[in-house]
Amino acid sequence: MQQLKTTRHLRTLFISDVHLGSKAAQAELLIEFLRLHDAEKIYLVGDIVDGWRLKRSWHWPQSHNDVVQKLLRKARKGTEIVYIPGNHDEFLRSFPGQHFGGIEVKQNDVHVTADGRRFLVMHGDEFDVVVRNARLIAYLGDWAYDTAIAINVVFNKVRRVLGFPYWSLSSWAKLKVKNAVSFIGTFEAALAEEAARHGCDGVICGHIHHAQIAHRAGIEYVNTGDWVESCTAVAERHDGSLELIHWTALPQEGRATGSAAAEERAETPAVEAA
Repeated sequence: MQQLKTTRHLRTLFISDVHLGSKAAQAELLIEFLRLHDAEKIYLVGDIVDGWRLKRSWHWPQSHNDVVQKLLRKARKGTEIVYIPGNHDEFLRSFPGQHFGGIEVKQNDVHVTADGRRFLVMHGDEFDVVVRNARLIAYLGDWAYDTAIAINVVFNKVRRVLGFPYWSLSSWAKLKVKNAVSFIGTFEAALAEEAARHGCDGVICGHIHHAQIAHRAGIEYVNTGDWVESCTAVAERHDGSLELIHWTALPQEGRATGSAAAEERAETPAVEAA
């Protein structure tokens, strides 16, 4: 556990699956994270905005707008920001090469680390057969995930009252249910093969909300996780090494509860990093 006294300055940050527009999005935690982490380049690796949920019902509180403003502010100050759309914000796939407030939209990208490694950066839904070939099942699965999150919120309120830490129902289910584990393994293998096909040393993706840095068949597989439950991001240090940051592992004491307070807070929390 290391204690941050000032904002961390990194070479690159990779963030995905924020799902702004959904009630489950941990927008205030992300604002706090962005305030304490600067990078020369930020990749938004898909599903930053949840168009699926916004079509069903409009939900856009101030904290979600604050995330957008925070990113735009970083872009104005010189951070290069690349937005790679996912399946939930697929409407942006119609605008490759376009810039919105200094944020560039790309279908995918190849990122070269400081130590010369090449990483294919993509959301990953292209290799999810359910999303690609059975859209109705994908929507039903999305509804089921929303239900699990709602149950999880109530469950964790009870846990907090009893003095227990946060626990993720859906993350537990993914690792315990045989078919989910099989799907994750198949997904990872497919992404690793795609990276190899592009002549890359690794792949950085999102989509399945399962943060991990691992190796598959000689390819480094990196999944950024999400900002719905796990609140994770991947950072590239200035020497080219990659780090998985678990933001919800931080102590809760002294945390600001509002986005404005998060911007103004003087005390800095501890960071647990892989």
